[in-house]
Amino acid sequence: MAAHTLVGYLLAVGLDGAQRGDRLGSALLAIGLWVVCLNGGTLALNSAYDRDEGDIAYLRRPPPPPAYLASFGFSLMALGLLGSFLLPAGYRAAYAVCLGLSVLYSVPPFRLKAVPGADWVINMWGFGTLTPYAGWAATGIPLDQSHGLVLLAFCPLFAALYPLTQIYQLDEDRRRGDRTLASMLGVRRSLIVSLGTAGGAFALLALAAVRAGWWPQDVWRWCALGVCGVAWGVILISWLRRANGMSASDHQRGMYRALGAWALTDVAVVLAWGT
Repeated sequence: MAAHTLVGYLLAVGLDGAQRGDRLGSALLAIGLWVVCLNGGTLALNSAYDRDEGDIAYLRRPPPPPAYLASFGFSLMALGLLGSFLLPAGYRAAYAVCLGLSVLYSVPPFRLKAVPGADWVINMWGFGTLTPYAGWAATGIPLDQSHGLVLLAFCPLFAALYPLTQIYQLDEDRRRGDRTLASMLGVRRSLIVSLGTAGGAFALLALAAVRAGWWPQDVWRWCALGVCGVAWGVILISWLRRANGMSASDHQRGMYRALGAWALTDVAVVLAWGT
């Protein structure tokens, strides 16, 4: 979460600006509020209502949540919202929107994480696009068209990643009665959707490159995007081919490979647009 928020800051000021420490104080405050208060509060709120018993990646055997966990999570998010008033209006707006989405996602009677498709939309916008936008908005620098397309591309890219985080937890979600996107689609169709949305993300990144004025001689930039696109394709196509014979632990390893491709894409985007 911190790294993905930082992407927005690095795109706004560039790698040279980051080395000089341009607007660094605002960026550090923004990342702290976003990661500790908003994301930390969201995880606490979600855990309070999920009451997981099986493997949830961060914890192999999650303990029962304490009674005060939901109140603590919401208080942490509210504290971050107050802190956001020290930052530009764009950041405050992104924070407030994501706070509302977090409540709708986790808390009954809404609990949209249990509504197939709604969980997907909330996460693709909240984590995919609004998180790096928050890093950008904290600088107060106006958003241009090319960089706006880059931030937008992370929406379908997270749309590709999100079902992959659910596949290995299908049994746990079904036991709890949560109908997630992956449980509605099934494993193979989830992977097909991920492959399609990842392709859409790289199409948007290519459009952003054209808008930025990349020329054919900017070979290394195009190659950086190409390497990331190939990495996503190899992971997802290989996973799709082997899906029927894979165990839950195999699916979990596939998710971690996809997370690696996400991290690689973050780095490539910063290098290609930040230099």
